[in-house]
Amino acid sequence: MFKHPWKYIISVHHLKDLPDADRPEYAFVGRSNVGKSSLLNAVTKQKGLAKTSSTPGRTQALNFFEPTSYKSKLYLVDLPGYGFAKAPKNVVKNWQALLKDYLRGRPTLHRLFLLVDSRHGLKKVDEEILMMLDEAAVTYQVVLTKIDKIKESSLKYLCEKTTEILKKHPAAFPEILATSSQKNKGINTVQRTLEEMQKCLT
Repeated sequence: MFKHPWKYIISVHHLKDLPDADRPEYAFVGRSNVGKSSLLNAVTKQKGLAKTSSTPGRTQALNFFEPTSYKSKLYLVDLPGYGFAKAPKNVVKNWQALLKDYLRGRPTLHRLFLLVDSRHGLKKVDEEILMMLDEAAVTYQVVLTKIDKIKESSLKYLCEKTTEILKKHPAAFPEILATSSQKNKGINTVQRTLEEMQKCLT
């Protein structure tokens, strides 16, 4: 899957503009500026595929990507960040509503990767998303980002603490993925996870 180039397909601002639900989708979501775009670029091995920004809330649409010259069809989806965003309140409200509607109603969404900044762990706003995902019965998996910014002992403690929290959420996948896009740590594990899921569906 990741031996081939990937390409941008579409940015969706309204549900009516979603591409046909004709293939598996794997989406990435997290608090604003958690590193979604950087992770997607690292996973696909393409710098600049997903646009990165130091400004929280830059991603204001559902951005779809697909591999080229690959036998199985699928989409990776970069979802809008939630929480703090430097954008007008009405814009934030609209794209958060789009996010929730997509997560609740997309039949081809097979897993959501919930990105969490390892320096901060799960915040209240994250746990609100966990509850929403449980209600929507969307299977999700936590991906810790920026692990190069913390000590190994802190990472171990964070994984243990996060695992205990996830036990209370029925839609949560138990394995936590730890990554650093900057240092390319854990990226191969994310790739392997996606490849294994795709194999099970084809």
